[in-house]
Amino acid sequence: MKTGVDPLPQGVVDEAIAWAVKLDFSTPTPRARAAFERWLQAAPVHASAWERVQSLRGDFAAVPPTLALGTLHAAEAQRQRRRQGLRLLGLAGMAVAAGWTVREHAPWQRLLADASTGVGEQRTLRLDDGTTVVLNTDTALSSALSPELRTLRLHRGEILVTTGADAGAPARRPFWVQTPFGALQALGTRFVVRLEPGRARISVQEGAVQMHPAEDTASRMARPGDAWWLGATGAQPAPPLGFDADGWADGVVAGQDMRLADLLAELARYRHGRIVCDERVAGLRVSGVYHVRDTDRALQFLLQTQPVEVVYRTRLWVSVGPSTPA
Repeated sequence: MKTGVDPLPQGVVDEAIAWAVKLDFSTPTPRARAAFERWLQAAPVHASAWERVQSLRGDFAAVPPTLALGTLHAAEAQRQRRRQGLRLLGLAGMAVAAGWTVREHAPWQRLLADASTGVGEQRTLRLDDGTTVVLNTDTALSSALSPELRTLRLHRGEILVTTGADAGAPARRPFWVQTPFGALQALGTRFVVRLEPGRARISVQEGAVQMHPAEDTASRMARPGDAWWLGATGAQPAPPLGFDADGWADGVVAGQDMRLADLLAELARYRHGRIVCDERVAGLRVSGVYHVRDTDRALQFLLQTQPVEVVYRTRLWVSVGPSTPA
């Protein structure tokens, strides 16, 4: 999938981010400024990378300085690991795998990732080991391959993973998904991982997934049909969503007897702005198939089939409330 942005060398993006942090979140010395100017003028690709990073300057302003500096240190460590021969899988996009330090700040997450999607976008990746990964809306993902392990790092959003046979390796390597709340080992499987505030939701369609909370030595096993919350201190069963956990990979929210508020919250993930649900209609029960690639069409369908009124206060602010008498 073309993103409309030409990819830049990973190392150059690393360097541009490092300079942005040094210049914006500390007091650079004259020597540092001179070194930056020499770097900027050294090659046209340096200027392109600097422009790309600076285009996000407004978003970076919200990043606390201590987090930005942590990103710099992690980026430096990552470059050292690359020099030692860590080979990233062939995912498109800018890559700076700097850990979880700035997980809550979307601009950094995109720059930290090997592959990402914007709001309303989806993307399918086919990895060297035969694994297929589908990225849902507003998702950022990194991947690494070593002789011993296959690893994904989910920085943000939601993925559907169908693990490959790893046929090219001398022996089948363990497959792991790292989240901010713990690690998941896939055991020949198809599963969904979705990050939410303070936890991750794990839904298994095939095979099994071993869950390892970050701060608990006890692991739990998720099996087909199971849904779990994975938190840093433990894992526990999750209630049903009301719609298919992997339906989004087919471009739909499909379910029976869903709360209207839950459906609207799900549709809101695929559009910029907000969908506000009036409490008076939040508990209405709805069923059907709603297309996430055209949320306006889904809202119009609700208008035609439910006793609701859909008001576009602006292009980015939609309110759904009870219909008014004629």
